[in-house]
Amino acid sequence: MEILYIVVPCYNEEECLPETAPVFRKKLDDLAKAGLISQESRVLLVDDGSADGTWECIRSLHEADPAFCGVRLSPNRGHQNAVMAGLMEAKSRASVTISIDADLQDDIDAMNGMMEKHAEGYHIVCGVRSKRASDTFMKRVTAEGYYAFMNLLGAELIYNHADFRLLDRDALDKLALYHDDDPFLRGLITRLGLPIATVEYERAPRVAGESKYTLKKMVGLAMRGFTSARCKPQDTPRPPDPHIAERLFS
Repeated sequence: MEILYIVVPCYNEEECLPETAPVFRKKLDDLAKAGLISQESRVLLVDDGSADGTWECIRSLHEADPAFCGVRLSPNRGHQNAVMAGLMEAKSRASVTISIDADLQDDIDAMNGMMEKHAEGYHIVCGVRSKRASDTFMKRVTAEGYYAFMNLLGAELIYNHADFRLLDRDALDKLALYHDDDPFLRGLITRLGLPIATVEYERAPRVAGESKYTLKKMVGLAMRGFTSARCKPQDTPRPPDPHIAERLFS
């Protein structure tokens, strides 16, 4: 039976987590009842150096229910580093991971389809937005242009895929060979040489709180994509993240 770790990067999500944490917990139960995962599966919440009470919320969740685990980064390292830190912490504990943002704009029920695709033999399963009807015309045009340009540069991105994805142990082991201090995960996963599948879903509004992706951060993410194609795997796995200040595991 697969041990799943749901990896959730959190930055200033004090307002959001009380609403979304029960949804993550229920999904573990639903997947276990469906026979898709083990009861030893966990939700791993990664506090990316939040300035609010996010870590205190994670600590309370862990103390009340061992299905919630926590990692605290210090200082703030950015979304991609937070996801990578969570994946690397889960690598020795889980047989499969699914990364998803704390705001639950990604359809958590798509995890069932991801697990089913994994059972078919896929090592990587990417959640892909089925449509961009809620986006403005300008956002749709710039998104299409961005993906086309990145693929032209050799990044080989999956269209309409962000960071909602399943990675199994084989994929995590290969990902660990990339030591980039500023990773661009959606560009790296297509270079691991493993079978990839996609699962479509509709993106919803945030449950609570505000988006942490400012224009500045989005431009920075795009710039990292320009250099991702030059990142080369190393002979040994990346060392433990020195910015992890605290861990909560049962």
